[in-house]
Amino acid sequence: MLRARDAMDRAYAQPLDVPALARIAHVSESHFTRTFRATFGETPHRYLQRRRVERAMFLLRETGRSVTDICFEVGFGSTGTFSRTFRDIVGRSPREYRKEAEAANVPTCFTMAWTRPHA
Repeated sequence: MLRARDAMDRAYAQPLDVPALARIAHVSESHFTRTFRATFGETPHRYLQRRRVERAMFLLRETGRSVTDICFEVGFGSTGTFSRTFRDIVGRSPREYRKEAEAANVPTCFTMAWTRPHA
């Protein structure tokens, strides 16, 4: 399970699916999904989404790139899915998040601790 999670952490922007992750973990697809959820408290898909959103949060805070560019860089296929998933996890839209991050002139280490998504 750790190998599969590490693969998701390294290649979060790549199209990863359960069959590929199960092969990395050397187990069947159904066993992988059940065990991953039992081990990490969320499905592989939700973990990957959260990982992508965490990276997007960093890019929104630290760069001036457009939300659309960030959406595709972190591995989402559409801006609609990205915005909906971002709002579900963070509680506000990517644009609202960026605006709040710009207004709060706080050191990055504090920002990361306070804004970490809680799935």
